[in-house]
Amino acid sequence: MHYEFSEDFATSQDQYDSLSLYRNRFHFPLINGKKAVYLTGNSLGLQPDKAEQYILQELEDWKRYGVEGHFQAKNPWFSYHEPFAQLLAPLVGAKPSEVVAMGSLTNNLHVLMVSFYRPTQKRFKILSEQKAFPSDLYALDSQARFHGFDPAEAVVEIGPREGETIIRKEDILQKINELGDSLAMVMMGGVNFYSGQLFPLEEITTTAHKTGAIVGFDLAHAAGNVQVDLHDWGVDFAAWCSYKYLNSGPGSVAGIFVHEKHHADESLPRFNGWWGNKADSRFKMERNFQPFHSAEAWQLSNAPVFSMAIHRASLEIYNEAGMKALTEKSQKLTGYAEAVIQKINSDAGAELIQIITPADPAERGCQLSLVMKKNGKGVFDTLTKNGVLTDWREPDVIRIAPVPLYNSFRDVFDFYSTLKTIL
Repeated sequence: MHYEFSEDFATSQDQYDSLSLYRNRFHFPLINGKKAVYLTGNSLGLQPDKAEQYILQELEDWKRYGVEGHFQAKNPWFSYHEPFAQLLAPLVGAKPSEVVAMGSLTNNLHVLMVSFYRPTQKRFKILSEQKAFPSDLYALDSQARFHGFDPAEAVVEIGPREGETIIRKEDILQKINELGDSLAMVMMGGVNFYSGQLFPLEEITTTAHKTGAIVGFDLAHAAGNVQVDLHDWGVDFAAWCSYKYLNSGPGSVAGIFVHEKHHADESLPRFNGWWGNKADSRFKMERNFQPFHSAEAWQLSNAPVFSMAIHRASLEIYNEAGMKALTEKSQKLTGYAEAVIQKINSDAGAELIQIITPADPAERGCQLSLVMKKNGKGVFDTLTKNGVLTDWREPDVIRIAPVPLYNSFRDVFDFYSTLKTIL
């Protein structure tokens, strides 16, 4: 796509954007009395316009019905989670029976690894990416330690080659084959939180399965950002949060995927809870656990209705827009963001900003990670004061994410103009 660096160009692109109306279905923060240029949806998404309405409905039903709201509320709480399967499945390439909105991200990873990290003295190693999100590494280390292994030996991290910023696909696949029958599980981010690199999830899954390993992914930065096909790829499990690209509020309900090939296997160990028990016998309060033969079997507790109300408001918008259309816009919008950075460097006659996110659109989502060569934190702070909200990661990275659901070409142009003035 040919890009121009003018307000007229950005405005014209927005006029032809079939998704532009969705921008009006989110609330933007105000800075200095003006709507912010919000480029940090990779950290916390914006509030959907119906979030307040949906929460107020549940508050009203709680006030009106008390405990009877479980069955008499407009959206009965007993079955509140059930429609989410249809809403979540298209976002992660799953069957509805394979997904559940539940829990929180790291908690869900632990719950899933109870079933899928089953190490032996020979096969006990876990492969993850270098500089994964710290909570993932804490979870992996503690799982290894819980099973009696030294995390320094059990948790293997694959990183970029010296002098490079992204992890080469061939290096990941080679490491999987090198670990061979010592590899119990691959558990990586779908998109790395720091660099924005989208990993080759299908090839990782295929290669790891050939060694006999289990494959799981943390999709916190992938769900709602990039197209994934967890079912068709044969991924064993995955988990994600909903407060980033899925716009469901800070600390909101998360989600899981468990491939249907595992659903009927009642020999799998699980930490059971009553909401994983079949619905038709759940309230009989019987002693023996009767699991769903679906991802619902991994549920522990009843639905957190208030946070799920916001989640529903966002997922409905996603399903209207569709991941295919969002991905197409994302590539154009992120391409424009990349082009304005290159323009700044070109005009300066020097590399003031290094993009460490892959240049290939197939290897990234909408996030770009920018290494500022000088005074990065100062640049970030000044952007914020001037109404451009980005994201800072130590020691020197500004992350931007032109989210296709609510960001525009004009947003990217305003970011460019402000950043150029600062530099």
